[in-house]
Amino acid sequence: MAQQQILEQINHSIIRTDLPRLDIGDTINVHCRIVEGDKERIQVYQGVLIGRKGRGIDETITVRRIVDNEGVERVFPINSPRIAKFEVVRRGDARRAKLYFLRDRTGRSRRLRDRRRGMQHVEGGAPAKG
Repeated sequence: MAQQQILEQINHSIIRTDLPRLDIGDTINVHCRIVEGDKERIQVYQGVLIGRKGRGIDETITVRRIVDNEGVERVFPINSPRIAKFEVVRRGDARRAKLYFLRDRTGRSRRLRDRRRGMQHVEGGAPAKG
């Protein structure tokens, strides 16, 4: 067996299968495990999914939120054991793959349109465009 096939096999066993459907423009809650000394707690980070990158075990998402009128972005590895779970709060209607233009927006123009038109609400959702 070739090295690449062995690596793919190992990675396939590590990849998460309990993920909800995460599309660009969605508002999501990321439940992060935080270890402080000998204690562990879960902290929720809520923001708009503005980008996805990579594939397989190396896949990451970028989540942007506003704290005290300052934009904060965090990059989360999807398959990390430090991530307890992902929750989709709201489906947003985005027409592009990366929403970096939201960095320049302020006020109401920062908001994305809701994607409920003809959709079976949040669970599963409508098929992605494109």
